[in-house]
Amino acid sequence: MEEKAKQTFYVTTPIYYVNDVPHIGHAYTTIIADAMARYQRLKGNKVFFLTGTDEHGQKIEKSAAEKGLSPQELADRVVVRFKDLWQKLNISYDYFIRTTEKFHEQGVQKIFKILLDKGDIYKGSYQGWYCISEENFLSEDIPLEAEGYKICPDCGRKAVLLEEESYFFRLSAYQQALLDFYQSHPRFVRPPGRMNEVISFVRQGLKDLSITRTSVKWGIPVPGDPKHTIYVWFDALHNYVTAIGYDWNPEHFATFWPADVHLIGKDILRFHAIFWPAFLMAAGFELPATVFSHGWWLKDEAKMSKSKGNVLDPYFILNKVGADALRYFLLREIPIGQDGNFSHQGFVHRINSDLANDLGNLVQRTLTMAVNYFDGLLPAVTEEYEIDLELTRQFDETKNKVYDLYNDYALNRALEEIWFFLNAVNKYLADNEPWKLAGQAEKRDRLARVLYQALCSIRGASYLLYPVMPETAEKIWNLLGEERKPSTIMTSQLNFYDFQPVNKISRAKAIFPRIDLAEFTGDTNKSIEQTQPAIKMETKESKMEYITYEEFKKMDLRVAKVIAAERVEGTKKLLKLQIDLGTEQRQIIAGVAETYSPEDLLNKEFIIIANLQPAVIRGIESQGMLLAAEVDGLAIIPFFDRDIPPGTKVK
Repeated sequence: MEEKAKQTFYVTTPIYYVNDVPHIGHAYTTIIADAMARYQRLKGNKVFFLTGTDEHGQKIEKSAAEKGLSPQELADRVVVRFKDLWQKLNISYDYFIRTTEKFHEQGVQKIFKILLDKGDIYKGSYQGWYCISEENFLSEDIPLEAEGYKICPDCGRKAVLLEEESYFFRLSAYQQALLDFYQSHPRFVRPPGRMNEVISFVRQGLKDLSITRTSVKWGIPVPGDPKHTIYVWFDALHNYVTAIGYDWNPEHFATFWPADVHLIGKDILRFHAIFWPAFLMAAGFELPATVFSHGWWLKDEAKMSKSKGNVLDPYFILNKVGADALRYFLLREIPIGQDGNFSHQGFVHRINSDLANDLGNLVQRTLTMAVNYFDGLLPAVTEEYEIDLELTRQFDETKNKVYDLYNDYALNRALEEIWFFLNAVNKYLADNEPWKLAGQAEKRDRLARVLYQALCSIRGASYLLYPVMPETAEKIWNLLGEERKPSTIMTSQLNFYDFQPVNKISRAKAIFPRIDLAEFTGDTNKSIEQTQPAIKMETKESKMEYITYEEFKKMDLRVAKVIAAERVEGTKKLLKLQIDLGTEQRQIIAGVAETYSPEDLLNKEFIIIANLQPAVIRGIESQGMLLAAEVDGLAIIPFFDRDIPPGTKVK
């Protein structure tokens, strides 16, 4: 991605409505922005990360009245909740704007007056179906219901027919200018599919936009005509310029404007990719570089909303597993731009597989060996073998890929590359077997080199993880005994062999203890005061939990024969297997590619759980699960020593 000559980075989240409490959707957007901001700081750029709350409009006026509060009192209460959640999620914002702040009001009024004097705003009369919940007039092509009203397609509520005097913005005058801008700036809206949506909408023709209300009092009054209140979207969108100094700190404004990324949910794409750039063009502002529209987190395949009762409370999850686990899951699970369906099974699998096993177990066993074999102080290392140099090369390749992906805002792919490398480190240890070297006095130098390579790898990986998992990175560096921290070293200074501990390496406890699905699936819709007791963590010392014979009988274990096998593109662990169960053929996805090649498994027979609910892994349906043992992070399949008819029941 082309670097800005002024070496600054300005990222924004939407400003969140204060008629609701923060939920996973709010957290997702803000975590993405935080990871972007943290990475840019590591590059040495001067960063301004803006978030905040939208506190005006009819919806807030109505919610406050229902609660017996003034709109300002409602806003003051909800703002505390957002700020508290951002603190718990380690959100490193530079400013939290509230649209009730005086400088914002004055800035919006100044822009309104500029456009009014220019003729881009004029007074008229408007009639249309208006959704109070979404604070938006419905499209004219939405049909009337049989009862004579219209339904808002976004929230499903009844709209009301309004006719009132209004000031209009000449949006129609900017149709061609917008299309020309999109053509010359193809990355203005991302991902590309959303840009296509925007262009298609604009090409259909733009109508002038009503931007004031006389029926709403809670908002910014029109300068010189106070019976009109400025439409909440015209008000809210200008927070991106008022917050960085428009009309009150010109030097700060010149430093950071235009924005590098406006991060938004796809439901507000039209406002940010059509209305906002038109407002900016009219007022003479340079346009931002990118409007990045992410997808929704769904629950039960539906968009989360308070009215549907399917909102996930982030506090519930934070109390169970902490901020970094939630940050990792949300950013790893789906690419920015796609929708994701939140499932407890998927969440628990990510925590147990990626964090507890791949990362946590690697850190714990490596540091434990350093303490046990060298009392936490490794001697100077000697010559490198080719296998050591290969690990070093892998890190350098991973580092460069991760930087490129962070620069392109492809956070999930950056994490994927980091995990490929962590798996390579686990394999390096398995191949070199330091636990065996420790028993051979003449191999002590080799033992030191192997552990040093692993420790350098862990240090490097923790640095790459820092933008997404800052607490974990800091914790690992403290355990490694390093004085410097990820937040104080620019990306250009990260070298594999710079591991120089000033303190003894510490023995690590489980950084991410495994979690139990049965105890995680509590009522996540409850508030923080109502959430259930802290999760019971499973460790190696936990006692075995018994099941009854009746529970065991529910599992349908069958002999499966592999008839075709191939790697899952873009992964290092997964194989796609076509299996014969005697009476039918199925497809399963198995995480065994680090142990077996596709050719190794052809015509082999093993045991699968045949009645496990199908799951979608990397977009591919898996209709069962094979049984395997895990040894040093690798899957070992128990095969049969003679031919067994496929589909034979295992008891």
